[in-house]
Amino acid sequence: MVLRSISIKRVVSNIRPFGKRISQRNFSTSNNSLKTRSWSTPLVFIGGASIGGFATYQYYNSQINDKLNSTNPISVLSTLPLDQLKSPNYASSEEIESAIKEIRAVFYKSTPKIEDESILINNSREEIDSHADTYFNSHHASREERPQYVVYPRSTQEVSDIMKICHKYRIPVVPTTGRSSLEGHFIPTRGGIVIDISNMNKVLKLNKTDLDITVQGGLGFEELADYLEEYKLLFGPDPGPGAGIAGIVGTNASGTNATRYGETYKNIINLTVVLADGTIIKTKQRPRKSSAGYNLNSLFIGSEGTLGIVTEATLRLYVKPALESVAVVPFPTIKDAADCVNGMLLEGIIPNATELLDDKMMKVINLTGETTRKWQERPTLFLKLGGSNVTVLESLIGQIKDIAAKNNSKDFQFAIDQDEKEELWSARKVALWSTINHGKEIDPTMQLWTTDAVVPISHLPEFLTQTKQDIDNHGLKNTLVAHIGDGNAHSFILYTEKDREIAEKVVNNMVKRAIEFEGTCTGEHGIGFGKRDFLLEEVGPLPIDLMRKIKLAIDPLRILNPDKVFKIDPNEKPQFHGAFIASTADE
Repeated sequence: MVLRSISIKRVVSNIRPFGKRISQRNFSTSNNSLKTRSWSTPLVFIGGASIGGFATYQYYNSQINDKLNSTNPISVLSTLPLDQLKSPNYASSEEIESAIKEIRAVFYKSTPKIEDESILINNSREEIDSHADTYFNSHHASREERPQYVVYPRSTQEVSDIMKICHKYRIPVVPTTGRSSLEGHFIPTRGGIVIDISNMNKVLKLNKTDLDITVQGGLGFEELADYLEEYKLLFGPDPGPGAGIAGIVGTNASGTNATRYGETYKNIINLTVVLADGTIIKTKQRPRKSSAGYNLNSLFIGSEGTLGIVTEATLRLYVKPALESVAVVPFPTIKDAADCVNGMLLEGIIPNATELLDDKMMKVINLTGETTRKWQERPTLFLKLGGSNVTVLESLIGQIKDIAAKNNSKDFQFAIDQDEKEELWSARKVALWSTINHGKEIDPTMQLWTTDAVVPISHLPEFLTQTKQDIDNHGLKNTLVAHIGDGNAHSFILYTEKDREIAEKVVNNMVKRAIEFEGTCTGEHGIGFGKRDFLLEEVGPLPIDLMRKIKLAIDPLRILNPDKVFKIDPNEKPQFHGAFIASTADE
């Protein structure tokens, strides 16, 4: 490039008036005239290029705060504090009715003859209630928190067409699949409609050689496991019964296999997502790895339906172990069990599943008779161990048995055939149901609060011991399960209506304790509505402000799953979340 020799003094003298004009100009953006820039040093242009190091500009945030509106807040800050927002403006009941007419036309366009419209659009009492709350939620919907309609799209395109209509009318939308979440994720705090993608439950393409599979978001993970069984393959995450793939993505779920296969984000290759305005995006192609641009997979994984609706996903698969056994190992204390797990991990031994049930859980399983055998009522490890052949598996079992003995194990049972494997693992499978049934035997109105937290494994024994002691001191019956291989603990707390506040207190103590131990308020259940304050306590306000900035960049009308993960309305009305689900069943 040839640069003309020009006097810097001359350039500056020519530029200064231009810079002055810039500083005096009002910049107009979306009906907001913001005087935000003033040039303190003129730009110097050489041969058509600008030297930015000679220029600076200042932002006057006080001028910006007054310019925000409720529909398209604009800020030059990298983050978005809640107090910079005004309350969102949502559709009226009448506008929702108008939108439903247009949504109905979307369905009839693709299927001119629909024998039973209720399978696509439904506002029956049963549908409305079941899409607002469940028994398992820790925070329940109030009487007013109900969707006006539930709609059931059958394709990504239908989801897109529906979202375009909802965007036009500013209709709050709660996306759902299996409705098995626990922290109030699908409470329709703003009414609106629910988009239930459970009809979108097909396997689209299996790429066996590449070890991946593309499925619709409404496919249940249990149905996926059954499908893959024929090919001797598996998808790593295995959360609670009924969970759908889109929900698993939404909460970054994991389950009992997490020790070996990790959380959902490690098992996603790409996603197809419908955004708030109906735009359809695909996050990546289908390679096993990529460093091409922003990692949009991780943006949507864990976003709990607040940024987009996952309609398809390409999942990473694994070859099932040729042989797998189950070992059951009781210990005198939780610390002994945790030390055994640490011993295995430090030896490089990673079981396919590493679960801990406490002594109370083992007692409840015995009391309810959910399994065919009686168990020692001690803290007990349940391990899944895999190998390519008998020699490898026997060697692995021998290593673990030695490590367990060094940590005071009281027994060591392992399965030698499929029947024994299922029998030994059965106690882990029935843990939740045993706790529920035990509670109902004590009091038919008994409720269950199941919550999770994670701490570094080295802190787990102390964390679990203190948590159990705190719940006992408050007089509540409880059992405990931990994905001990990655430090994820679940407490199943039984309580009646009069003890609701006590249950909430011990849960709060548990989560705060986890944060104090350098952990997290949730390992796989997600934030939903119930843990918003804990997320703020865990990460602080600035990361939340950044999340809010991202949310409003993608969903400026704030219509996707409002009020979940963090606050989006500075004037949010306090709601009584916590009323029994039974109290709304007979309205």
